[in-house]
Amino acid sequence: MKPNLMMRIWHFYADGFKNMNSWGKQVWVVIILKLFIMFFVLKMFFFPNFLKTNFETDEQRSEHVLDNLTNTK
Repeated sequence: MKPNLMMRIWHFYADGFKNMNSWGKQVWVVIILKLFIMFFVLKMFFFPNFLKTNFETDEQRSEHVLDNLTNTK
């Protein structure tokens, strides 16, 4: 029985990671840690949800966005 494509891809990467030497695994840990910091930690502190905090309804949010997009200052 032939496993489906997703399982074959999963096994390919899992086997590759198992057979990787120790410095390669450390590099992947650093990469994953950097991605976590960039996408989760930085987003929480430096990119707050401006529209949700400053406007109550979707109509107010869409009006604000439309005004800013069409404003020709």
